[in-house]
Amino acid sequence: MKNYLLGIDIGTSAVKAAVFDSEGRLVADALEAYKTYYLAPHFAEQDPKDWWAAVCKAVKSVLGRVSPRDISAVGIDGHGWAAVAVDKNGSPLCRTPIWTDTRSTAECAQMLEIMSESQWFDICRNPVQPGYSLPKVLWYKNNAPEVFSGTEYILQSNSFIGMRLTGNASQDVSQGYAYHFFDMESGRWNEDTMKALGIPETILPEPVLCNTVIGNVTAAAASQTGLPEGIPVVAGGLDAACAALGVGAVRSGMTQEQSGQAGGMSICTESSASDPRLIMGFHTVPGLRLLQGGTTGGGGALRWLRSTVCPELSYAQMDELAAGVNPGSDGLIFLPYLAGERSPLWNPDAKGVFFGLTFAHTRAHIIRAVMEGVAFSLRHNLETAENTGAKVSVMRSAGGSSVSRVWTQLKSDITGKTIEVPEDNSATVSGAAILAGVGAGIFESEAGAAEEFVNIGRVHTPQAENREIYDSQYAKYIELYENTESMMGSDKN
Repeated sequence: MKNYLLGIDIGTSAVKAAVFDSEGRLVADALEAYKTYYLAPHFAEQDPKDWWAAVCKAVKSVLGRVSPRDISAVGIDGHGWAAVAVDKNGSPLCRTPIWTDTRSTAECAQMLEIMSESQWFDICRNPVQPGYSLPKVLWYKNNAPEVFSGTEYILQSNSFIGMRLTGNASQDVSQGYAYHFFDMESGRWNEDTMKALGIPETILPEPVLCNTVIGNVTAAAASQTGLPEGIPVVAGGLDAACAALGVGAVRSGMTQEQSGQAGGMSICTESSASDPRLIMGFHTVPGLRLLQGGTTGGGGALRWLRSTVCPELSYAQMDELAAGVNPGSDGLIFLPYLAGERSPLWNPDAKGVFFGLTFAHTRAHIIRAVMEGVAFSLRHNLETAENTGAKVSVMRSAGGSSVSRVWTQLKSDITGKTIEVPEDNSATVSGAAILAGVGAGIFESEAGAAEEFVNIGRVHTPQAENREIYDSQYAKYIELYENTESMMGSDKN
């Protein structure tokens, strides 16, 4: 029997299941997509039953290429800021709002009636914003009382799948920051604040370390997935935190650059010191926190462009076109706020903008401008973090967009940072598998396993000749948002 580890990634657009051997080599993987429902402005929902169906398909697919008996443990990561309301059997009571859902502005105002923003920040080190899970729970309470009253647990994406696999509810510490009554110092719930909001203490399981075994695969889950009954399942964690683990960002000061559907970065730190414009959470590595910048305009912006403007092109062809355009896209600037924007702007009404279009611009210019706009949003977050005292030198890239040499290089040029890209592009699900290995006793520690797993495939360093043009374009990028911000909520009228 081999000590294979199964990682399951509940992404924003699809589930990925991947099997790794005990030396970190990818053995088999599979991807299954699902739908996001946009019912109204600021609404973005997914059906947790779709996640489970996709998990079952993806796991069965990989188990068609490896023996199920070789799987030693399962780890799960998932996108954050969901609010999966389930009954005592773990059945979802409704579709869940996801991280791009910002309907809960009234609930944020309700929170600020109880305590000031600075008082909330003192507890959780995160801003009061509608994308987080707590305002969504309050939205259920105010707008869907039948859901709230029937809720046994509120779960995150990874813990919902964990409950489907084991029958046990769980809450890992890396997803705790989604709730503003999560104490960032102790890693526990602030029960007094929960009571003040009228939220039952039992509705959220007590937070546990990400490597904690939450149970074993049940007979029912085994029949649906093909996994052997009885193998251990660990709690897992936030996708960005697992990605940081998967790229080997496991020491203070190391930084993971997110190149998935969303964009942003995660800086490893031993302190919970933060900035109200940024995001603070626990790492999957015990003893570390992650100072994060999370944007809506990551790889999803280029996916949108491809699906709407150039569906006949492959991503490789889009790369080739972008490479033929001058840095700065000959004056064309893109604001990548296609679903509002998170840090550091925190504006759910923010909109995507192309500025500077002329008859001289081509489709290739538009492709490169989208790439550059995402990189400008990354720089904006990095500069905000560095202004708080965070130190960022080399970044390690994780996510599908890291495959693009053109995009990674212009991110390096725009941010002025060296970017290392691991050989294996499965960092997020690899991080989940590492947690499974630690929980099952195969690895001694997360950091040790990650450092053994990761091999750097290529390195991008900033090209000095592009610095001046990108500094100029970045200044215009900031000015463009400031000058259009007041118009971005006009669709409400």
